[in-house]
Amino acid sequence: MKHDNKHNHQVIIRKAKHGDMDQVWNVFQPVVKTADTYVFDPDTPRRDLKKHWFGSNMFTYVAELDGHIVGTYILKPNQIDLGSHIANGSYMVHPDAWNKGIGRQMAIHSIKEARKLGFKAMQFNMVIETNKAAIHLWETLGFRIIGTVPGALFYKKERYVGVHIMYKNLES
Repeated sequence: MKHDNKHNHQVIIRKAKHGDMDQVWNVFQPVVKTADTYVFDPDTPRRDLKKHWFGSNMFTYVAELDGHIVGTYILKPNQIDLGSHIANGSYMVHPDAWNKGIGRQMAIHSIKEARKLGFKAMQFNMVIETNKAAIHLWETLGFRIIGTVPGALFYKKERYVGVHIMYKNLES
């Protein structure tokens, strides 16, 4: 899955299809295996991908580069019923495709999609404080940290680290 940095390849972002599950798993699994950016158990079994990434309350997207899925994201209501006007999202890029701007492209795409879906704002409940690249990305796109939960993630199964709650109003 290595991709050449020297060429400008076009990333295509589209809604995921059921047939994309194997390739999405190939992104999901190495990302959660590191136990440093998501709450998912590093040993999450393949059978759990459907509930974690293709649930009935989720809008799932994939990012393709040269015909291969190298990234994925989901949008869903942050809460049920009276809190469902605020979107929540999760984003993953395969490690072999890092530093190509794919995460930024998915982030921008997701903000547009969230607006199209009628969400009034976006909120991320767990942006790991050690994930400086994600924090920087979201801040450059107008999100702000509205709170921090100390020790909310058991980082790499070694120590507890804090997580930020990040928010962006989509109506402005």
